[in-house]
Formats: sequence, structure tokens, C-alpha cells
Amino acid sequence: MENLVNDPERPFCAIIGGAKVKDKIHVMTNLLDKADDILIGGGMAYSFLHQKGTPIGESLLDKESSDRVRNTFQKAATQGKNIHLPVDHVVAPEFKETAPFKIVEQDIPDGYMGLDIGPRTINDYRKVIDRSKTIFWNGPMGVFEMKNFQTGTFEIARSLATVNATTVVGGGDSVAAVNRIGMSKKMSHVSTGGGASLEFLEGKKLPGIEALSEK
Repeated sequence: MENLVNDPERPFCAIIGGAKVKDKIHVMTNLLDKADDILIGGGMAYSFLHQKGTPIGESLLDKESSDRVRNTFQKAATQGKNIHLPVDHVVAPEFKETAPFKIVEQDIPDGYMGLDIGPRTINDYRKVIDRSKTIFWNGPMGVFEMKNFQTGTFEIARSLATVNATTVVGGGDSVAAVNRIGMSKKMSHVSTGGGASLEFLEGKKLPGIEALSEK
């Protein structure tokens, strides 16, 4: 994990997913100083798309984080970093396993919510992953607990398992996804401490690490 912060082999790609921007915005801000590319998926992607003026239908929107999203775009532009967002989506009229679903291009129509990244996005993200030499992943690309909305997350996991790079999966749902398809042993490191790994990448000091360092 320390290599990700101090001396990652480049290109360095960070993949950030999950539901809410406020849960990941601090680590994203810190990773902009270090990563060359940031791939965004999951519910938080729709807050970024909304900021760009893209219609998101009934998708999850973290209104409280709009200023943080705008500042993230501005920082990325200033530093010449690449923030990649979904270009197509798997959508449904309700948050439900059995809901009828379809794939739509960039704009999500009214009455539908985005629940996974689409095939074009998977392909675009795979190209970035394939050219990267260091990859950190935290957060699913969609509602992978539901069969119809798990493809994006599992395909990202498979891409990490086959790429010639240092791959670090940081905690929580990402680890669960990697384990579900039997790919955990193909990663360079799988951290079960999701919150701790994010805090570490945010630049915070972890008491346990500090104590060990003092020895």
C-alpha cells in the first residue's frame, strides 16, 4: 500500500466505485496527486455525470457533494489527470432484482436509474487497465449483489486478474466481488480493511502502522 502512495510504477490507475461521493471524495482528491487515470463507477458516477450536465434520470445523486465534485473536476484539469466516466449504462425503472432492464447510451431517460456500467464503458475501462502498471480498486461498478447488474463489477475484477501490473484491491464490496468469482489469488494484494486502506491512501496516519513503524 505504501508503494501506491510513495512510488507507484506508472501508469497508475485508480478505480473508484460505490454509492456515495462523500464516502470516497477525500481519497479521490489525494489520488489525483498520484494517479494518472481515475475510473469512476457505481452510484457515485451519476453525481459526476450530473455535474457535467448529463441527464441521469432517477439515478442516485449526492446533492450535498456537488461542490466537491466540481472541485475534483477542476483539480484534475489543472493537473492534467484523466477522470473517466461511464459512457453507457444498464438501467431499470426500480431498484429491484426482478426489474426489467436495458442498456442505454450516455443519457439516462426519466423514469430509469443507472444500476451498472454498460458494455462500452467496460471496454473503455479495460483499455485503461491494460495499459496501466499499478492499479488500485475500491468500490463496485454497479449493484453486483443483483444478477442483472453484476457484469461491470465482475468484468473489472477479471481485467485486474489478467493484467500485467501490480493490482491492489481495497476492502469491502470489491473484495467480496473478487472472492465471488475466485480471482482473489490473482491479485497482488487484497486488503480486507476497506476503511483503513482508504484512510491510508487519503494520507492519514493509522495507529497500528505508526506503532509498528516505531519498532
